[in-house]
Amino acid sequence: MQECWSSALLWMYLAMGSIDPDLSLTTWLDLSAPMKVLWAASCSASSLRKFVFKLTAAKQQDHFFQASYLEERDAWVRDIKKAIQCIDGGQRFARKSTRKSIRLPETINLSALYLSMKDPEKGIKELKLEKDKKVFNHCFTGTAVIDWLVSSNSIRNRKEGLMLASSLLNEGYLQPAGDTSKAAAEGLSDTPFLDLSDAYYYFPDSGFFCEGNSSDDDVVLKEEFRGMIVKQGCLLKQGHRRKNWKVRKFVLREDPAYLHYYDPAGGEDPLGAIHLRGCVVTAVEDMPDSKKYDVENNLFEIITASEVHYYLQAASSAERTEWIKAIQSVARTGK
Repeated sequence: MQECWSSALLWMYLAMGSIDPDLSLTTWLDLSAPMKVLWAASCSASSLRKFVFKLTAAKQQDHFFQASYLEERDAWVRDIKKAIQCIDGGQRFARKSTRKSIRLPETINLSALYLSMKDPEKGIKELKLEKDKKVFNHCFTGTAVIDWLVSSNSIRNRKEGLMLASSLLNEGYLQPAGDTSKAAAEGLSDTPFLDLSDAYYYFPDSGFFCEGNSSDDDVVLKEEFRGMIVKQGCLLKQGHRRKNWKVRKFVLREDPAYLHYYDPAGGEDPLGAIHLRGCVVTAVEDMPDSKKYDVENNLFEIITASEVHYYLQAASSAERTEWIKAIQSVARTGK
């Protein structure tokens, strides 16, 4: 029996304890031919195959699940593995859910709060901080986060601040930087978030990078990766040689102005980079060398200063316009 379930239904089964503990879990990245046929029959968006993972039950029953994006798939895989380990050990599994385990008031909007925290004038100031012979760029301390929540009247006291900051961390609005904050986020402290001056955090789209002799997962980024992320999302990109179209995840950065593209199935290293300084980007209504069914009239073209042409497709006309405007702005202001 093979199925494609929504993540909501998957969580309901987990919460009810209805999933067989004798399960093996794998992240499904390369679908074989039979799997591909099954997937095409079950879910129409073939570009989302990369976000599928598989649960295999004790009786070798395979169950397939689709996430909305790569990070969500990885989060589900991590949580289900933890659930299986807890069941095997006779323990109760509790997923880190801000609304249930932390019990936030319904009036709190984490997304709106995150935008306020990032406000250039009134938000949390991003700094260059040093610790253990490492330099953390575009980050801030746990104490600074709680101080800001108190000063903005988002909380009544620092204890509430820890609850709210932990929620932001669990939902991905904040990321830990350095060994101290990462250990707490992994459950090695009383709270996931630390109200400490030596616990560092950063916004996920801030352009954070770490310099120095690092023993953790922080990586010294190249110059082209140090720009702040302006926009990101999936587009179709035409290959230079075979002229076929493939889904790629694109990340647009400014100062320096680069557009990196990645395999949406995963991998931290980009497949390529487009230097946007001095480029020309325009909408394209037709491509003579493409078959009619290959394009959907949401094309645009980037011509770099070195006269390399890139053809991209957006999902809609509105999305194409957004990408063009964003790239044009970065190309004018970024170095």
